[in-house]
Amino acid sequence: MLRAPRGLAGAAFLKLAFAARTMAGEPTVLLPELRSLLASGRARLIDVRSREEAAAGTIPGALNIPVSELETALKMEPAAFKALYSTEKPKLEDENLIFFCQKGRRGFQATQLARGLGYKGARNYEGAYSEWFQKEG
Repeated sequence: MLRAPRGLAGAAFLKLAFAARTMAGEPTVLLPELRSLLASGRARLIDVRSREEAAAGTIPGALNIPVSELETALKMEPAAFKALYSTEKPKLEDENLIFFCQKGRRGFQATQLARGLGYKGARNYEGAYSEWFQKEG
């Protein structure tokens, strides 16, 4: 198994690895498309950052489910999901189920997890909250 170096070299390695996955056709959404989907009401956003991070600011309309809870949440019965998160559980066939975090890594992990559970419309907002805050916040 390949291990990332530590420090700045590790950060650069992770950015390159993420870019390679994105270029390889991983399901992503960029800011212009996200704006359009939000304006038309066709995006379902899930913020997978910690509750503390999300409380400090998030994309309007996003549901916060920390990545550490996501698998359990997506496997819940719909009634239990609604009781816990006060909203309908995403359906496997939902299009534009968009995950995001602060910089992209946890959003990518969440997207892969959701797709592995059968959520075919799951995608990662590549710019993440850091881009949203910079350009929209």
